[in-house]
Amino acid sequence: MTSDKSPRTPARSAVYGALDVGGTHVTGALISFGQSRPEVRSTTRVSLQPDGTAEHLLSTIASCADSLAGPAGMDWGLAVPGPFDHERGVAQYRSVGKFDALYGVDLGKELSARMRAWPGSLTFVNDAEAFLLGEWSHGAASGHERVVGITLGTGVGSAFLAEGTIVADGPLVPPEGRADLLHHDGRPLEDTVSRRAIIGRYREQTGQALDVQDIAARGRAGEAAARTLLDETFRALGQALDPWLISFAPTLVVVGGSMTGSWDLLEPAISSGLTGRYAVSGVLVRAAHPDTAALVGAVHQVRRTERLE
Repeated sequence: MTSDKSPRTPARSAVYGALDVGGTHVTGALISFGQSRPEVRSTTRVSLQPDGTAEHLLSTIASCADSLAGPAGMDWGLAVPGPFDHERGVAQYRSVGKFDALYGVDLGKELSARMRAWPGSLTFVNDAEAFLLGEWSHGAASGHERVVGITLGTGVGSAFLAEGTIVADGPLVPPEGRADLLHHDGRPLEDTVSRRAIIGRYREQTGQALDVQDIAARGRAGEAAARTLLDETFRALGQALDPWLISFAPTLVVVGGSMTGSWDLLEPAISSGLTGRYAVSGVLVRAAHPDTAALVGAVHQVRRTERLE
């Protein structure tokens, strides 16, 4: 979706703005392209409350963009999670555990009105797709023709890519290409594999409310409850993904998101739920650029829209 705040001369700068809207924070950067390779600079990160008001969410996202001090008329790529109408720039969050206050809001219009330097355009991209495009173009998946990307943050994101093009429908991928729509043991996958599910199960078992990174630290230190919980959680992810990996037949599965800070625990657990060649070491890899891949991928989509790639 492209949203224009005011008329401009269609000169195209090699510098772009990028925002990655996550469940608990917004990351921003200015990205320049030299000889088609991206340079990420002027990065910033701002916390947000996923259950906050629409004004809180919109103002936080806009302030993240403003802090980069980019010029007026600059084109922006925004990686945002679903459910979201990326073509129209309209949020469709309802009862998904975050951003409910933005339901029906035209983010292109509202952000343009709040950003100090008017944007030349705002292009919205699914965050998991942006992540995979970034890793495929200049990251761990570079050189692979068929790749699957998985993001593990507040929930599970996914994207399927063949020869540089995102595949979001058809018999080889889940509905809409979305792993969050899958089920495991008769329940929605995110009832098992998500930040809220992990925190909730650990609290039920131990009476303690810890975040995922703290649970992982306890599991790494040998606590049986934490280690068993993580093993079961991410084995379930592998089992849910396995039939779709077999059908799509990627040569690499690249994983990103905040939870990959515990990759030493996640990788063997996910692999234990996979079968055949996908259980073999080296097919499942951590992102090369976990903090910036979605930013780069969002700008790649902007450049594709401008027919620069």
